[in-house]
Amino acid sequence: MSETRYLEPGAKWAALLYGPLFALLGYLVELATGTPHTVAWVLVGLGLAAITAPWIHARRRFLTVRVTGTELWEGRESLPLSEIAETTDVGAPTGARVLGGGWSTPRKYEELPIRLNDGMVVLAWAKDVQALRAALDRT
Repeated sequence: MSETRYLEPGAKWAALLYGPLFALLGYLVELATGTPHTVAWVLVGLGLAAITAPWIHARRRFLTVRVTGTELWEGRESLPLSEIAETTDVGAPTGARVLGGGWSTPRKYEELPIRLNDGMVVLAWAKDVQALRAALDRT
C-alpha cells in the first residue's frame, strides 16, 4: 500500500461517545435534583452507543475520501490516478457520473469535476475540494 496523500474519513469513532456522555449528563442532573435512575441511564448510554456504531461504520465505509500514490478512493470505488487527465477548469456536464456509486454528490460535500484520459468527466467529492485537488495534482 502506498502512502496516503489525503484522507477524509466519513465519520470519526469519537462520535460513539456522544450517547454515553448524554446519559452521564442526564444521570448527573438527576443526581443533583433527586434520586437518580442509574440502571436506566446506563441502558440509555449503551443503547445510544449501539445505534450509533452502525451509523459510524456506514459513513466510514461509504463517505471516506482517500488519495494514495496510485489511487483515488471515493467511498468503495477506486479510480487509478493514471486515468486522471485534468482537475483544473473542468466543467461538470449534466448527468456526469458521480464517483462512489451514488446518484448525486453526498450532502454537505462539494464536487470536483475530473476529466479522465478518455475525455469523460466524472464528479469526485470532498468537504475540502482544494486539498483534494492539490493531492490529485501532486505527481
